[in-house]
Amino acid sequence: MRRLSLILAASAALTACGGGPDVAYRPTPQLLPSNIQKLAIRPITNKTQQFGLEDKLALAVRDQFVADGRYPLVPEDSANGIVWITISRYINTALQYDATLAPTSYKLRVLVDVQMVDRSTNQALWEERNIEASLTYANATLANGLTEEQAREQIWAQLAPMIVKRVIDGFGAVTGTSERRITGDAPSTAPAATPEKPITPVVPAPY
Repeated sequence: MRRLSLILAASAALTACGGGPDVAYRPTPQLLPSNIQKLAIRPITNKTQQFGLEDKLALAVRDQFVADGRYPLVPEDSANGIVWITISRYINTALQYDATLAPTSYKLRVLVDVQMVDRSTNQALWEERNIEASLTYANATLANGLTEEQAREQIWAQLAPMIVKRVIDGFGAVTGTSERRITGDAPSTAPAATPEKPITPVVPAPY
């Protein structure tokens, strides 16, 4: 009888400690250090061939921080923490074609790396690589289709909350895509149009 009582007591202790089958493991959030009260966003680095992506993403991220309201954005020389963002990949792939082999749908993927730097020590607190947003969309010539620029706007609307959540809510709030899922993919998509090279001036023949 005493042995049965000990078994029941041990079982109750395990349940109280969260050992039951229905209890999920929840890591303690790793939030920003207490000395970081104000944030600045370093101008975004764009490693892709697509011109101007950094400006649109910066606006979306700033708006998201303002809407969140927990950490004010200030100039870098007044900030305690600096958010570094790098656009590392821009991949726009045609998925389907019509009878004339013209693309009818696309998948756009944009990946960014985010780093938090403590300005007082100039040391990185953490880095989250390959935060990804993706969108499958129909060609703009079809019903409910989008232009590439309209698809980008939806990508920024996905990425901005993810970046802010990772910065403020800490490790595990947002997880980047595994390197295995992007290794071997085509490199970043080239722009639809590239600037023309200037014409080489003709040297007149001497008389």
